[in-house]
Amino acid sequence: MSPHIQAFFDPATWTISYVVFDEPGGSCAIIDPVLDYEPKSARIRTSSADMLAAFINDQRLTVAWILETHAHADHISSAHYLREKLGGKIAIGNEIPKVQETFKKIFNLGPEFIPDGRQFDYLLTDGETFKVGRLSATAIAVSGHTPADMAYQFGDAIFVGDTLFMPDVGTARADFPGGDARRLFRSVRRLLAQPPATRLFMCHDYPPADRPAQWESTVAEQRAHNIHVHDGINEDEFVAMREARDTTLEMPTLLLPSVQINVRAGEMPPPETNGTIYLKIPVNVI
Repeated sequence: MSPHIQAFFDPATWTISYVVFDEPGGSCAIIDPVLDYEPKSARIRTSSADMLAAFINDQRLTVAWILETHAHADHISSAHYLREKLGGKIAIGNEIPKVQETFKKIFNLGPEFIPDGRQFDYLLTDGETFKVGRLSATAIAVSGHTPADMAYQFGDAIFVGDTLFMPDVGTARADFPGGDARRLFRSVRRLLAQPPATRLFMCHDYPPADRPAQWESTVAEQRAHNIHVHDGINEDEFVAMREARDTTLEMPTLLLPSVQINVRAGEMPPPETNGTIYLKIPVNVI
């Protein structure tokens, strides 16, 4: 059965979230939902998440899963908010404890934060299959950007997370704590070993000035035209390019607020004794 796919583009973070469903009135999965955050004022809004919820309600869908491709460093997840509003299980790749352990140390999260993945409802393993109503889905481990990246395949559609971008943009960076350019190359080639007509759905697009945002390509298009990993580029060439390019990139604007929330499956840190929630800013660490 071919999935129905509805994309939601967030221009503030260049993120694309998805609702994948079997049929109107059926079941759905939400992939990489965004919680709006204004860094200057530290104000949270739910406008983007509410757009997804409105579509789900309009289509009379039951949420089976809220799927995170990884613990994002460029936007805050609204998974916790949407689970409270719509139900469903929050899932991520089973290597997430490695990421949690790293950022627990960086943010000194304290003994109450246990880095074993318990903050999520379910940890998916490589190759594991699961159901979304009448749809069958498969988790595909694609580490490199982080140790815990997971792509999700529904029929001929794969949601690739932060591995590939559109062909004219290339690939995700691999210089975050725990990232590895060599593993990223191997993960990308694993995706590109799929049949040529397989549809690939991006988590982000950073378009050049001469085109609007896009988020769907095919294996054939990526193999022919991706500026970083088209056919003919070998692993060593990619690693040299990726590592050199990453040294020129600034840290994402929302790295510090987003990661300490996203390793908690989108739940805010507990409020302090005055009732206020605080986020930490480690100095001279990252």
